[in-house]
Amino acid sequence: MKELFLTCRVRRGNCSIYLLRSEIRMFRHIIKFDFLPFNTDVGMLTLRMIVGLSLFIKHGWEKIFTFSSMVPTFSDPLHLGHTTSLIFALISDGICSLLIVFGFATRWACMYCFCTIFVAWSLRHHFMFLGAHGTGDHGELIVLYLAALIAIFIVGPGRYSIDRSLNG
Repeated sequence: MKELFLTCRVRRGNCSIYLLRSEIRMFRHIIKFDFLPFNTDVGMLTLRMIVGLSLFIKHGWEKIFTFSSMVPTFSDPLHLGHTTSLIFALISDGICSLLIVFGFATRWACMYCFCTIFVAWSLRHHFMFLGAHGTGDHGELIVLYLAALIAIFIVGPGRYSIDRSLNG
């Protein structure tokens, strides 16, 4: 009976708590997240899906289906024309975001998206992180997109991608 107890003793005032070894193993298992698989490929798939789908759903979808109504008012930070700037953004948010999700030409798609988003953040939003006087201009979301795109570019798409199946 003594072997089961006396592994960990926590004192709180006048009360002593004894934990079983199995309980301690269970707590360690939970605290260390051992129940989750340690697989960087699953992590990269998750990151690609979250970044690519959120970029497509929020920005790509609207550019694809409201292209003609967006042309006259779309920002033109590089002075290439409203239509040309919108086409660059459409390729980034509408096409490259889906390429990132599926893991096809992932590094090229990440590089293209990064450049487009960085141009928008620098020339359109003027590197605003929190917006004017702390009011949201979504600068923090832009920084998160940029950081995630850099991470995907550096690490690569992972095993669960079309790139990996094409390379063998």
